[in-house]
Amino acid sequence: MERFRMSRRVQIDDPNPQPPQYDDIPHDDSSPVQPDEPEPDNQEKLRKRDYINVPSHPYLMKILNKQGDQIVLFADKILKFTGSGKMKCRFLLITDFAIYIVDPETDSLKRRIALAAVEKICLSELNDNFLAVIIPTEYDLLVASARKNEIVTAFVEATRRASDYELDVVSSNRFEYNAASDLVKEIEFEEVEGGVKTRILRK
Repeated sequence: MERFRMSRRVQIDDPNPQPPQYDDIPHDDSSPVQPDEPEPDNQEKLRKRDYINVPSHPYLMKILNKQGDQIVLFADKILKFTGSGKMKCRFLLITDFAIYIVDPETDSLKRRIALAAVEKICLSELNDNFLAVIIPTEYDLLVASARKNEIVTAFVEATRRASDYELDVVSSNRFEYNAASDLVKEIEFEEVEGGVKTRILRK
């Protein structure tokens, strides 16, 4: 996974205050990048990827226990994009069976996605913080995180644990995703001086 380099802050295009065609995205304020250090074993590696200390949140443990999940491969605060283009602060948890999107303000589970339902991960070839989880049977998931490469690694490891296939990771500076069940959007990335310009087009 060396091609997934650590992300830097993103310069976002703000072409027009009227939104009939484009969604405006402000600067990302996802979790800061922290350098990786050698870990002595797999358990330490799993703990290192838990950036929110899941065991310290009883409601998170209750959610996981209810679903029978015990192994958390990744946990962190992320920004999730809604179908209308709004950004919501959420906890992202990846286990060896599913993806969890949790609202930290209301302590409530907003979405659970079985790993078996994930077709692929889409992300750009640049140093932005965005990635899309493509789920053909549902609507897709677009998130932003400074730990994008760690999320991709966790997804690949999780699907490898759960099945015999390698998750498809697609790198492209333009791709489509289903922002809602009946809404397709296209996200474009362009490298500019000082960062990456990101634009979301409503199809």
